[in-house]
Amino acid sequence: MNKNHRTIFISLAAVTAMLLTGCSNAAGSTTATPGAPVAGGDLRIARSSDAISMDSTSASFENYSIEVYQNIGESLFTVTDDGKSVKPWLASGYTVSSDNLTYTIALRKGVQFSNGQLVTAKDVKFSIDQDTKTADTGWGFINAAIDQVTVVDDATVTVKLKYPWAPILADLSLFSNAIIPDNYGGRTATQFFDAPVGTGPFKWGEWKKGQYLKLVKNPEYWQKGKPLLNSVTYSVVPDANTRKLQLQGGQIDIDNTPDWASFASLKASPGVKVFAFPSTQIDYVAINQHRAPFSDIHVRRAIAFAIDRKALVKAVLFGNGSEANSLIPPGTPFYDKNAPGPTYDVAKAKAELAMSTQPNGFSTSILIRAGDANQSSVAQIMQSELKAIGITMEIKQLDPTAAKKASLTSEFDMNLSAWTMDIPDPDEWTTFATDPTSGNNSAFTFYNNPAVNALNKKAQQETDPAKREVIYKELQKITGDDAFFAYLYYSPYAFATTDKVGGYHVSPLLTFHLENVYKTK
Repeated sequence: MNKNHRTIFISLAAVTAMLLTGCSNAAGSTTATPGAPVAGGDLRIARSSDAISMDSTSASFENYSIEVYQNIGESLFTVTDDGKSVKPWLASGYTVSSDNLTYTIALRKGVQFSNGQLVTAKDVKFSIDQDTKTADTGWGFINAAIDQVTVVDDATVTVKLKYPWAPILADLSLFSNAIIPDNYGGRTATQFFDAPVGTGPFKWGEWKKGQYLKLVKNPEYWQKGKPLLNSVTYSVVPDANTRKLQLQGGQIDIDNTPDWASFASLKASPGVKVFAFPSTQIDYVAINQHRAPFSDIHVRRAIAFAIDRKALVKAVLFGNGSEANSLIPPGTPFYDKNAPGPTYDVAKAKAELAMSTQPNGFSTSILIRAGDANQSSVAQIMQSELKAIGITMEIKQLDPTAAKKASLTSEFDMNLSAWTMDIPDPDEWTTFATDPTSGNNSAFTFYNNPAVNALNKKAQQETDPAKREVIYKELQKITGDDAFFAYLYYSPYAFATTDKVGGYHVSPLLTFHLENVYKTK
């Protein structure tokens, strides 16, 4: 089927209705707007943990790293503010061959890297090729369908696919496909990612690991008049109460990880605004199948059935969320609200444990981030619930950065974790979570079900939305039955800012376009 040349939004939402997760009592508007935009100022953001790496293709590249990098590096396409589709960004448009195997992409004219070098098709080819090479070790699995990227001329590339691939445009919007200089600008990969160069609104400043990371304004940015800010500094403040006090005292401008226990009091604080942005987040317990006795499906099911998700939503989220029933979160195409994930049933939990290799119970542990009130509450509730069925669970706390590193290297029995979508297609997450060859060992759990692997690959290559829906419905059922995760809840994104911050918006895919943010005096 021939498709017209497109220079505006590319709607992926047409494949399915996208339901945005929200909360009935969510505070604040969807965007902070204290007044007319003004230029200048330095934005100070406090968060619980530091970035791990600036290598956008590596397995250790996670949310705190992504949050920084997406304002340095940009891709050919980007997600829309509502999280439902993608639109051209460094691309100006594209055409598709009649067999749906070749995408010809035109580049936006006049875009420069922050070092003043003009972006060309050679840079695009290098960037996508380098990402693809990390398929077994990082995020390159996202490019599994790409056969070849070819330079047509300085302003045009073609992307040839091995087979029709439904999420290709969304995949090209992912951070790992951000455009960087050809051959790393003459540096080694390590040297480059120590101080990355991109086309984004901000450029590299300095990184005092464990303390702060600073970005400064990119004067070469292709959107004229942007960014408005002079700099953005991300400081590491592990304790939620300390971040709250700093925000109330005006020492920081944004707390990007307030706990729900503080939400109401922050809302009532003079000079503070709170936001519960619609999200695609799922919180879950990752279960490491390389550690005994978690290769036993009955053990995993016992844990999943023992958790009272309704109680967690009430006690931890203060009602700001809903019980999780599926691997695919709401707000993502093909989420099945009727997926039969394990629900709270103590009798079933005891019956599953009785059928397991540990009928008399066992001792284990769960990894959480120190200073995180949400995780602490979840762990304490779980500890009591598992004790009731004969499982003794120790709560192990590490500082947030150390906890992230431990989770990325599977150094846990169980781990409290969360995922949020980066693209408006479930493939990124279902592949990351269930494919042991994705470079992340099935979200660091070592889960491996051949039936799920086959379904996931089938969904990737199926272009009929109705057929994809059927495939993903079956995948959600099997993964729920396997209980390789214990699903907890879906919740909005909680953020708090001073009332001097304007233009601040977080999409359901956790994207931050800080070029639009400003501060009033």
